[in-house]
Amino acid sequence: MNYTIEHKDNIVIFDIKNKTIESNISADLKARMLIVAQPDIDALIINMSNVEAIDSSGLGALLLANRQLSEHDIPIALVGVTDFVRSLMNMTKIDEIFDFYDTVDEALEDLKSKEDE
Repeated sequence: MNYTIEHKDNIVIFDIKNKTIESNISADLKARMLIVAQPDIDALIINMSNVEAIDSSGLGALLLANRQLSEHDIPIALVGVTDFVRSLMNMTKIDEIFDFYDTVDEALEDLKSKEDE
């Protein structure tokens, strides 16, 4: 699995570089989500701009991150989700769980403004 992790203040930006998230890499993605989705962060941004397709195991990795952080009221933002991936999320109602943004900067700005409230 190809990815980068960046920290802006106490917000983690997880940038997925793979074009597809399928069962062959979703176990690695789940393991990485368990590492970064800790209660000591303020938010998690998952940049999915490169992701063209995702299967149920990939969606499961996103849900795992949500489960890890939701009990601590830590938001997860999904960035750059393609129409195809978004339609899959819509069919499974997963899109109701996450906030969606076009760019990482847009997500950072919104998350930081919510912190200040």
